[in-house]
Amino acid sequence: MRWNAAGLVACGIAASMGVAGCTLSTSSTASPTRSSSPWTTAPSSSPSSGSSSGSLGGSGSATTTRTLAQVAAGSVDLVSEEGLQGTEAAGTGIVLTSDGIVLTNNHVINGATSLSAVDIGNGRSYSASVIGYDRSHDLALVQLHGASGLQTLSLAASTNVSVGDSVTALGNAGGRGGQPSQAAGSVTALGQRITATDEGSGTSEQLSGLIQVDAQIQAGDSGGPLVNAQGQVIGIDTAASTGYQFQDASTEGFAIPATQAETTAEAIAGGHASSTVHIGATAWLGVGVGTANQYSTTNGAAVVQVVPNSPADHLGLLAGDVITSLDGASVPDPNTLTALLGQHHPGDTVTLGWTDTSGQAQSAHLVLGTGPAG
Repeated sequence: MRWNAAGLVACGIAASMGVAGCTLSTSSTASPTRSSSPWTTAPSSSPSSGSSSGSLGGSGSATTTRTLAQVAAGSVDLVSEEGLQGTEAAGTGIVLTSDGIVLTNNHVINGATSLSAVDIGNGRSYSASVIGYDRSHDLALVQLHGASGLQTLSLAASTNVSVGDSVTALGNAGGRGGQPSQAAGSVTALGQRITATDEGSGTSEQLSGLIQVDAQIQAGDSGGPLVNAQGQVIGIDTAASTGYQFQDASTEGFAIPATQAETTAEAIAGGHASSTVHIGATAWLGVGVGTANQYSTTNGAAVVQVVPNSPADHLGLLAGDVITSLDGASVPDPNTLTALLGQHHPGDTVTLGWTDTSGQAQSAHLVLGTGPAG
């Protein structure tokens, strides 16, 4: 339901510092179409059996018309428990394989110390874990444990989307659970760009190429399917919610195009880490940071909170210190710290540079811990 999920983690560093603000740019960058792939076969209308063996998506014709009930059966309600904060966040996921690989928004799982899901198709509950995520495109893959024979949906990445097309957004609106809500509307713009700023971590991400709709996408719908009149999944709902607000766009909804979702999902499923795709568990410093010029005259990522018994706490970092480098790379702001940490995994040893509250430069080795997801 929210970008930071209110946990004491944000983009690989633990924090929870309030509601994020976003700005909306009307720049337009159309996404290219792609040829069909294993992700883009049509959704199955009945459960399939056995493991997907790496094949992602259902079976059948890519032009098969699906009812909204059939689409709903290929989705899950997700609940993210944020143990460091003692709170929960709810969202939605799209089942891509019969053995439980689920696509959702990164902000749905961000901050999670544990995940659970209820499959709409069979009504069963599952524990889940994060396979990997891409913050820059707000997407993540989740594995449901012990799942088999699930009904699946596919991504209609090669389907043309035009302004004026009728659409329906399905999802776990308001975190109520059960059968997905349905919000009907139409496409109002393509190739839209928004900037989501998380005040908890002091970081921001630009999401580009988005589908803009006038359907009333709500908190909890995040990660759910946006479908056209034929029931094809043309996008992934991305809802404004606590910690994830779209300024000047309160009556509009956004969705990540299926083309981008397919590309990111394939990269994560294939274990292909990159500057934006992170595979596996999240490396953790255990600090909340903000933009340094808000708290200090030193450029960097200002420490505003240190989690007890975290790697940062054991190192002796204090609120008011400013992180200035990681493994020799300059850290001019929280975004850079996030990007650098995203290239690491729990157990990695890094060299952290910081300026302490007395203005003295410090440097020390630190072993990264395992943090909440996202």
